[in-house]
Amino acid sequence: MTATMHAAFAPAGEKLVLTEMPRTTPGPGEVQIEVAAAGLNRADIAQKAGAYPPPPGASPILGLEVSGIVSAVGPGTERYKVGDRVAALLAGGGYATHVCADEGSVLPVPSGFDLALACCFPEALFTVWANVFDRAGLKPGETFLCHGATSGIGVMALQMAKVWGAPKIFGTAGSEEKCALARELGATRAINYREEAFEEIVKAEGGADVTLDMVGGEYIQKNISAAKLDGRIINIAYQDGFAASVNFAPVLMKRLSLMATTLRARPVPEKRRIRDAVERDFWPHVLSGRIRPVLDGTFPLAEAEAALARMNHGGHSGKILLKP
Repeated sequence: MTATMHAAFAPAGEKLVLTEMPRTTPGPGEVQIEVAAAGLNRADIAQKAGAYPPPPGASPILGLEVSGIVSAVGPGTERYKVGDRVAALLAGGGYATHVCADEGSVLPVPSGFDLALACCFPEALFTVWANVFDRAGLKPGETFLCHGATSGIGVMALQMAKVWGAPKIFGTAGSEEKCALARELGATRAINYREEAFEEIVKAEGGADVTLDMVGGEYIQKNISAAKLDGRIINIAYQDGFAASVNFAPVLMKRLSLMATTLRARPVPEKRRIRDAVERDFWPHVLSGRIRPVLDGTFPLAEAEAALARMNHGGHSGKILLKP
């Protein structure tokens, strides 16, 4: 029986170990991908800790995005064929040598584009489009505030907002080095949150139409303070806590919208809709180099535990990849 190597774990919290198991066969509308690189995301850390289980039917193996070569196709597959270079969003299973993905969550990678670096894009592009542009409705000419500006999500959000025509982009980060990177990627005002009160700075400069936050906790009130009239605040995570004491008076007076979403468990047709929009609006800018990958580092698949420790430490900028 054909086998594939996975970085796997048993009970929550145990160390990741490589193991062999049968290679997954692609189902209807799916492609099997020989993995060139797998991307790390904070959701992987949460899943490993037992706080973010995979949706029903998804692989229990960590990993929400990969790039690689199509090695097999399932029945009814329309767009991709064996040998195609692709990058894909997954519901799980990416820490492996082979993984299957619905073709509606797959983006084409042309020859000449670094295949491993293509893995820096799927999760971030899909997440930012679904939240900032679809749900929160950032329009050209509106002001954008992005927390975690040099995270894997943040580095894409800054560049996408710039391409979209945001004239003023605020980005928060935890060091001067990271603030410099945020400015390089499109932030017109980078704020070191360890030294400056971001909400006061943003409010003094006119406020934010759309805020992308993954911090939560005390940032909930601060985001409300920094928002413009009719502002939209969207959370994709609550790293500093789900609970907070909030004064909702400014939400009422400024007619604010508070939102929160996740991507992983969305139905396949919804992910296809997101993929189509990303491919239409932003993928051409990736291929032209206007939106570029930001790579923090690469680890062998066997060192997935060390890679996750690097991410959990919080000192990285951009994407961390695993290579089988």
